[in-house]
Amino acid sequence: MFARAFRVRANSSIKGSDRRKLRSDVAAAFPTLSTEQLAELIPNKEELNVIKIYSHKGEAVTVYMNHRNPILFEAEKVLYPTVYTLWVYPDLLPAFSTWPPVLQKLAGGADLMLPGVVVPPSGLPRVQRGTLCAVTLLGNRAPVAVGVATMSTEEMLAAGMKGKGFAVLHTHLDHLWECGDKSSPPTLAPLVTDAAAEERAGDEQELQGKEPEQLEAVRDLSLKDREPCAELLGQEEPPKNRAEDGSTEDQQDPEDSRTPQEQMDALFNQCFFHALKCKVKKSDLPLLTSTFLGSHMFSCCPAGKQLDIKKSSYKKFSKFLQCMQHQRILQVKELNKGVESIVEVDWKHPDIKAFAVPEGFSSASAAQESKSEDREHVYHAPEIIPMYGVSTKMVPLFQESGHKKGSVLSSSEVRNIIINYVKSNELVDETNKNLVKVDAVLCDCLLDKSEQDELSHLKWDELLSRCLERLQPLHQVTFHGQDPVVRKGNIEPIDITIAQRSSNKKVTIVKNLELYGLDPQCVANTLQQKVQASATITPAPGAKDRVQVQIQGNQIHHLAKMLLDEYQLPRKYIQGLEKAPKVGRKK
Repeated sequence: MFARAFRVRANSSIKGSDRRKLRSDVAAAFPTLSTEQLAELIPNKEELNVIKIYSHKGEAVTVYMNHRNPILFEAEKVLYPTVYTLWVYPDLLPAFSTWPPVLQKLAGGADLMLPGVVVPPSGLPRVQRGTLCAVTLLGNRAPVAVGVATMSTEEMLAAGMKGKGFAVLHTHLDHLWECGDKSSPPTLAPLVTDAAAEERAGDEQELQGKEPEQLEAVRDLSLKDREPCAELLGQEEPPKNRAEDGSTEDQQDPEDSRTPQEQMDALFNQCFFHALKCKVKKSDLPLLTSTFLGSHMFSCCPAGKQLDIKKSSYKKFSKFLQCMQHQRILQVKELNKGVESIVEVDWKHPDIKAFAVPEGFSSASAAQESKSEDREHVYHAPEIIPMYGVSTKMVPLFQESGHKKGSVLSSSEVRNIIINYVKSNELVDETNKNLVKVDAVLCDCLLDKSEQDELSHLKWDELLSRCLERLQPLHQVTFHGQDPVVRKGNIEPIDITIAQRSSNKKVTIVKNLELYGLDPQCVANTLQQKVQASATITPAPGAKDRVQVQIQGNQIHHLAKMLLDEYQLPRKYIQGLEKAPKVGRKK
């Protein structure tokens, strides 16, 4: 909640009845506090202030300050203690321990995943879903974060300590902590059970083969520099003997002792090496990573099994490929921003050469049919969101909200920032609430020179539209299973044109398919089968590293059906559908 800067909207002191009401609310929210502790936390005579702020997401939050430190904050009528308060009363909330390297991630806005929770010998505290909890670092009982449990203790254990455990609201080192004296957590002696856990964690030799699975996952945080393939939060270390795992997949005992995650890792390894050894040729490169997964690896999956990257330790296919690249098996490059392709494969790599294709696997023809089916069904249309970058001219308007040149904002964030600016500077016209008074900052940022002496007021909608027009246009693209990518400008639509060739023949040309994660070769092959016409791939004029699909005849009807119905792309991202041939009336 406070990982990014917030905006103060009011500041006042608490007196009399308001102070008594706050003490009553705190007593109800935290019944373990004694009368003396309540009087110490909410004193009668000492200065006690209340600050009303907006978080970076626009949430209204009330912060209570004592001795210049934030002691409590209230959001949606729920009171939460800050780390400053928890350092005085460390046992106020049920506490869960994690490893020290995790704190930096939590302070940056990450939630605490269950593999990052250290399970003490005495077991975890018993909590229910929605319980307010504290997070401590192993070896120190002083809390460093406040969060809400996303599941009960029983559900955590039933899930094998996997998934998101706590939605983190506030941490040591975040912006709310910076409102205080910025002191560090005190060193509080851990309980006996925690000390035992710490002693065991310090002995690497004794831990091997005995350490709980979730402890192994988080220990990888301290090995980050030595093992770049290991996930930092909530994930386990990927298997090391990849070719070995893949080649022995079908020879596993029916009662497989491996966890489901380890089994999925092994299945990905098997299909990966199988696809490289039997499906992909050098002439296929560069090959879109999405095509490699959907058209090649899926076709190598044994009957009765299904690849699901979310059930593996990698969580994202890009992470899986990064690990393979680290092993120098292949090389992945971003030929177009946000669209990765396999550009090189080392077919002489020992792991590929050692891989043995499982016996009884389907024939090449059956695999080819499976590949064609997968090609049509595995594609997921990307999520495209218009974004805006703060330009140099607009910095004065956005710097009060903590943004600088180049900050990336959504339209709703821009709207909230403008509304907060107008209200905090009291620019709403008193006689007409639909008008906003233009101050010096708005004048410099939003008005042309010819308008600066003429316009003193703007309507709300005009104010917001002028602001969006003067920001740098950006767009965010999120492909299935990949991290979001922000690109400059507005996304180019898929461009469909009709060209005239010799002998008055028409051809349909399709450009910009790569921007939407579509493999032009797959689209050409699919179209060729559907319309029984020749389709070719040629370099796109004026566009580096892009190609275009060219198919005989006016095939816009078939293209429209494929792009809109099968691939589920929004019509607004396709240009040229109106050039489809007119269907004449039957006489």
